[in-house]
Amino acid sequence: MRRSLMGALMGAMLFAAAPAAAQDLDSMTPEELYEIAKTEGNVTIFSLSSRIAQIKVSFEEKYPGIQVEGVHLNSTRQIARLQAEQRAGIYAIDVMYMSETPIVYRDLVPEGLVEAYVPDRVKADVPEALRENLLTHRLSTRALMYNEATHPDGTPITNLWQLTTPDWSGRVLIDDPTQRGETLDLLTEIALRGDEMAEAYEAQFGEAISVDSDLQGAGEQFIRDLFNNDVVMINDTQTLRSAIGIISDGPKPVGFMTYSASRNNERDGMALQISNDTVPGAGILFPAVLALGKNAPNPAAARLMVDFLMGDDTPSGGAGFEPFFVQGDYAARRTIEDHPDAIAFDDLNLWLINPEQTGQARQRILDLVITLQ
Repeated sequence: MRRSLMGALMGAMLFAAAPAAAQDLDSMTPEELYEIAKTEGNVTIFSLSSRIAQIKVSFEEKYPGIQVEGVHLNSTRQIARLQAEQRAGIYAIDVMYMSETPIVYRDLVPEGLVEAYVPDRVKADVPEALRENLLTHRLSTRALMYNEATHPDGTPITNLWQLTTPDWSGRVLIDDPTQRGETLDLLTEIALRGDEMAEAYEAQFGEAISVDSDLQGAGEQFIRDLFNNDVVMINDTQTLRSAIGIISDGPKPVGFMTYSASRNNERDGMALQISNDTVPGAGILFPAVLALGKNAPNPAAARLMVDFLMGDDTPSGGAGFEPFFVQGDYAARRTIEDHPDAIAFDDLNLWLINPEQTGQARQRILDLVITLQ
C-alpha cells in the first residue's frame, strides 16, 4: 500500500510539473533539452531529403538514449499524412522537414497543425524573413541545368524564351508539376514575373510579346509556349538527371531540377551545371523549413532535433548540417559558409519565392498546366 501511495504521489508530481516544463522548453539550452529528451527516448521526423539517414546516425551518436525514426517523404505526402492523422486525432509526428511552403503557410500554419520553434542560440544567425513564420533550414533550388561536358563554353540557353523555339522542341525536361510542388512553384514564379518575361521576350525575338487573351501576362504565355513545344515530363528523379547530365557523345537536353543534383557529378559520371547566366532568371530559391507537429509526442526531443539540424558554429555546420553542406544548397543560418564548389549565394541568378504570393497564384497555374498536358 505504501508503494502504491508513493507511486501515486510521484505520478501527481510529474503531472503537475509537466505543463511548466512544456512552457519552458523553447527557452532551454540543448543540454537541458537532452535531459528531458532522454526520458522520452524517441523522436520522429518526416524529411523531404533522404539525407535524414545520415542525420539519424550522427544524432544518435551525439545524444545516446534517443532513437530517431526518420521517414523520407516528399513534402506533398508529408502534408497529406499530417492532415489525415490529425483529423483522426492522431499526433505521431515530432518534426517535419519540408518545402511546399505556399501550401504549408496557407493550410497548416493557420489551422495550428504545425508549430514554429527557433532555438535561441541560432536566432541572430538567421535573417528575420527566414524565421518569421517557420524556421528555414536551407534554401533549395529548382533551376535550369545543362551538361557542361557537352557545352564547355557555358550554357546553351542564355534566355528562357529559347526553350520555346524549334531548336529545343522535345529537348526540355521537367518533373510533372501536378505531382511535384517545387516545379509548380517554379512555373508560378515565372508567371508572377510577367514584366521581366516580357522584357526577355523582346530581347530574344526583337519585338514586343503578344499575350493570348485568356492569359495573365508574359509569364503565363511562356508556360503555354513551353508546353506547346513538346516539353518532356519525367517523374523519376534519377532518370531526369541522367538524361541531362551523363557524360557521353551526342546532343543533350536541358531541364529544371535541383542545383544540388550536381553534387554527385564525379561519382555518377555526370556533368550537370546550373545555367546561371540565363535571363531573366535561371529558376527559383525556395525555403525548406523545420516545424514541430501539433501535440508532438516527444516535445523535448523534437526541439533538440531542430537545434541539431541547424548546425554548430563551424564553417560547414558540423554533423547536424554537413549532409546538406553540398553544392547547390544554401544554409539559412548565414554563419555557415556556401559550399566552395557552388556559385556564391550573392551571385545566384535565381528568384526567391514569396510563399504567400505563390500560394495565391498556384491554383491558377495548376489549372493552366492541366489544360496543356
